[in-house]
Amino acid sequence: QVQLVESGGGLVQFGGSLRLSCAASGSIVSIGDMGWYRQAPGKQREWVARVTVGGSTNYAISVKGRFTISRDNAKNTVYLQMNSLKPEDTAVYYCNAFPAIFRFWGQGTQVTVSS
Repeated sequence: QVQLVESGGGLVQFGGSLRLSCAASGSIVSIGDMGWYRQAPGKQREWVARVTVGGSTNYAISVKGRFTISRDNAKNTVYLQMNSLKPEDTAVYYCNAFPAIFRFWGQGTQVTVSS
Protein backbone atom coordinates (compact mmCIF):
# COMPACT_ATOMS: atom_id res chain seq x y z
CA GLN A 1 0.00 0.00 0.00
CA VAL A 2 1.43 3.35 -1.06
CA GLN A 3 2.23 5.82 1.71
CA LEU A 4 2.85 9.55 1.28
CA VAL A 5 5.31 11.45 3.48
CA GLU A 6 5.45 15.24 3.43
CA SER A 7 8.54 17.27 4.35
CA GLY A 8 10.09 20.69 3.93
CA GLY A 9 7.92 22.80 6.20
CA GLY A 10 9.24 25.29 8.70
CA LEU A 11 9.15 28.83 9.99
CA VAL A 12 9.61 31.58 7.42
CA GLN A 13 9.17 35.33 7.38
CA PHE A 14 6.54 37.22 5.41
CA GLY A 15 7.56 37.23 1.75
CA GLY A 16 9.82 34.22 2.09
CA SER A 17 9.86 30.91 0.24
CA LEU A 18 9.68 27.22 1.05
CA ARG A 19 9.71 24.07 -1.03
CA LEU A 20 7.62 21.15 0.18
CA SER A 21 8.19 17.58 -0.92
CA CYS A 22 5.89 14.57 -0.87
CA ALA A 23 7.64 11.24 -1.21
CA ALA A 24 5.56 8.20 -2.13
CA SER A 25 6.54 4.65 -1.18
CA GLY A 26 5.18 3.47 -4.53
CA SER A 27 4.21 4.72 -7.95
CA ILE A 28 2.47 8.09 -8.09
CA VAL A 29 1.56 7.37 -11.72
CA SER A 30 -0.61 4.54 -10.39
CA ILE A 31 -2.32 7.04 -8.08
CA GLY A 32 -3.00 9.49 -10.90
CA ASP A 33 -3.55 13.19 -10.35
CA MET A 34 -1.90 14.51 -7.18
CA GLY A 35 -2.75 17.47 -5.00
CA TRP A 36 -1.59 19.58 -2.10
CA TYR A 37 -4.01 20.53 0.64
CA ARG A 38 -3.70 22.57 3.82
CA GLN A 39 -5.45 23.01 7.15
CA ALA A 40 -5.07 26.17 9.18
CA PRO A 41 -5.84 26.24 12.91
CA GLY A 42 -9.58 26.21 13.52
CA LYS A 43 -10.40 25.82 9.83
CA GLN A 44 -11.38 23.01 7.52
CA ARG A 45 -8.81 21.41 5.27
CA GLU A 46 -8.75 23.03 1.84
CA TRP A 47 -7.37 22.19 -1.56
CA VAL A 48 -4.35 24.20 -2.70
CA ALA A 49 -3.05 22.81 -5.98
CA ARG A 50 -3.34 19.91 -8.39
CA VAL A 51 -1.03 18.32 -10.93
CA THR A 52 -2.08 15.74 -13.49
CA VAL A 53 0.05 12.76 -14.51
CA GLY A 54 1.07 14.72 -17.58
CA GLY A 55 2.03 17.82 -15.60
CA SER A 56 -0.95 20.12 -16.12
CA THR A 57 -1.67 22.24 -13.06
CA ASN A 58 -4.53 24.04 -11.30
CA TYR A 59 -4.45 26.30 -8.25
CA ALA A 60 -6.73 27.73 -5.64
CA ILE A 61 -7.28 31.45 -6.21
CA SER A 62 -5.58 32.26 -2.90
CA VAL A 63 -2.23 30.84 -4.03
CA LYS A 64 -2.30 31.29 -7.80
CA GLY A 65 0.78 33.12 -9.02
CA ARG A 66 2.70 32.39 -5.80
CA PHE A 67 2.75 28.59 -5.54
CA THR A 68 3.94 26.05 -8.11
CA ILE A 69 3.11 22.36 -7.97
CA SER A 70 5.19 19.81 -9.86
CA ARG A 71 5.85 16.12 -9.90
CA ASP A 72 8.72 13.79 -10.75
CA ASN A 73 7.14 10.49 -11.72
CA ALA A 74 10.51 8.74 -11.86
CA LYS A 75 11.25 9.73 -8.26
CA ASN A 76 7.65 9.26 -7.09
CA THR A 77 7.74 12.71 -5.57
CA VAL A 78 5.44 15.72 -5.70
CA TYR A 79 6.65 19.23 -4.89
CA LEU A 80 5.10 22.53 -3.88
CA GLN A 81 7.23 25.62 -4.37
CA MET A 82 5.79 28.42 -2.27
CA ASN A 83 6.91 32.00 -2.85
CA SER A 84 5.78 35.35 -1.47
CA LEU A 85 4.44 33.63 1.62
CA LYS A 86 1.88 35.40 3.79
CA PRO A 87 0.82 34.81 7.40
CA GLU A 88 -2.49 33.45 6.08
CA ASP A 89 -0.54 30.62 4.43
CA THR A 90 0.25 29.26 7.91
CA ALA A 91 -1.14 25.72 8.05
CA VAL A 92 -0.30 22.05 8.03
CA TYR A 93 0.25 21.04 4.42
CA TYR A 94 -0.65 17.60 3.11
CA CYS A 95 -0.30 15.83 -0.19
CA ASN A 96 -2.82 13.31 -1.46
CA ALA A 97 -4.40 12.10 -4.62
CA PHE A 98 -6.76 14.48 -6.43
CA PRO A 99 -9.49 14.09 -5.50
CA ALA A 100 -8.24 13.06 -2.09
CA ILE A 101 -8.39 9.45 -0.93
CA PHE A 102 -8.85 8.85 2.80
CA ARG A 103 -6.15 6.19 3.17
CA PHE A 104 -3.46 8.50 1.76
CA TRP A 105 -3.68 11.21 4.42
CA GLY A 106 -0.35 11.47 6.24
CA GLN A 107 1.00 13.61 9.06
CA GLY A 108 1.56 16.65 6.92
CA THR A 109 4.25 19.28 7.34
CA GLN A 110 3.81 22.49 9.31
CA VAL A 111 4.35 25.82 7.57
CA THR A 112 4.41 28.92 9.74
CA VAL A 113 4.74 32.39 8.22
CA SER A 114 5.61 35.18 10.63
CA SER A 115 4.71 38.80 10.05
